Amino acid sequence: QLDALVGELDRVRSEAGHAGRCVLVRGRRRVGKSRLVEQFCAQTGLPYVYFTASHQGSREPAMFGDEVLQSALPGREVFAETHPASWDAALRLLTSALGDDPAVVVIDEFPYLIADDASIEATFQKQWDRLLARKRVLLLLVGSDLAMMEALNTHGRPFFQRGTELFVPPLSPAETAEVVGARSAAAAFDAFLLTGGLPLLASDWSRRSTMWTYLERALMQPTSSFIVSAERTLAAEFPTDVQARVVLGQIGSGEVTFTHIARAAGGLAATSLQRSLEVLMTKRLVVRDVPLSTRPSKEARYRIADPYLRFWLRFVGPHLAEIERGRGDRVLERIRRDWSVWRGRAVEPVVREAIARLLPIDGLPPASAVGGYWTRTNVPEIDIVAADRSAVAGALAFAGTIKWYDDRRLGTADIAKLAQDIAALPGAHPALPLLAVARAGVDASGVVALGPEDLIVAWP
Repeated sequence: QLDALVGELDRVRSEAGHAGRCVLVRGRRRVGKSRLVEQFCAQTGLPYVYFTASHQGSREPAMFGDEVLQSALPGREVFAETHPASWDAALRLLTSALGDDPAVVVIDEFPYLIADDASIEATFQKQWDRLLARKRVLLLLVGSDLAMMEALNTHGRPFFQRGTELFVPPLSPAETAEVVGARSAAAAFDAFLLTGGLPLLASDWSRRSTMWTYLERALMQPTSSFIVSAERTLAAEFPTDVQARVVLGQIGSGEVTFTHIARAAGGLAATSLQRSLEVLMTKRLVVRDVPLSTRPSKEARYRIADPYLRFWLRFVGPHLAEIERGRGDRVLERIRRDWSVWRGRAVEPVVREAIARLLPIDGLPPASAVGGYWTRTNVPEIDIVAADRSAVAGALAFAGTIKWYDDRRLGTADIAKLAQDIAALPGAHPALPLLAVARAGVDASGVVALGPEDLIVAWP
């Protein structure tokens, strides 16, 4: 990501006249966007201004002016003479403050400005086209609302094609392994499921310590980043929408179907639940999965997209009071008791992503989509189904099972059960290739076998 930003800045530096460049930086909360941009600004050696929006409405332009005054922009004094009352005025003044040499301007939490004033996009577009794009400036618009940041650059929006998009992802399982010093690929996946690849959480992990040591230390400190990161994310995402947060909590606790979520949320009406689910999916906090086969299905399941938030909602959030009174040991005891079952479910989407990245795999035909299959009664339930396309497939490529136990290898009985389940899979045939994924290894013939060491290389 740093290289990408440096490349954009090089284009600003190398051109005269119409040299302005804009980058739309997006990524989920606490993934390290602000840290990335701060480091980039510091290493450029150029004058820059860094402003973070904070839902202050009409006060924001003047607050932006104060940040410019504290910066090293050559013409910053223009803001001492005038306190802008609008973003239109603030951006015109910024043009004068920039001067003729390259500079960087950062507006963090840009979606907050849009939420407070829907005309902001048009304002920025107008001043960018008329003035700022003619300056030697790199404008970075940063935001955690993934859907809104993506929408900025779509057809029909004022800022369409005026900015280059830069996505800042969480650390991958392989990168997480490097940060925490994981002793094995299997341990790396454990660390990823706990931290979600969030750099702040991973960097708190003492290198080469076990996950249990990490958890014990984190749970005994109510102010640890592991405890408070999820709270801060939820507070930022749902400052007023209590109902969506309740629905998120029910999904995090293990409810996956529409009916069960509604019941667990206190008999929530279908229309209200649908609205909340749409909010959660728009914010990319929840994913809606559907069975993959050659037959349409309405048996959708909902899951938390972020592994860390999924863990936190299941084991930490409901027991914050215990942690705050120093009884993190009780929370840790529950985690030890239920960890194996929880991990077995939580690792499935990670394994599917790894398989999709690894394809083509020796012994398996090509596929464009990797998912799972289930029915309303979960009979059968198949962990891995690969096909030529998602949703309703034209043809299946292979099917498989996942057994993510510490010390039980996947054996012939598991493969026999998989073959039995596949018989009820729409689109399956007797010659469908089989895949076996196991944490502890595979003792079965006639299948393609993958373990943690095979999967971790899916991420460079």
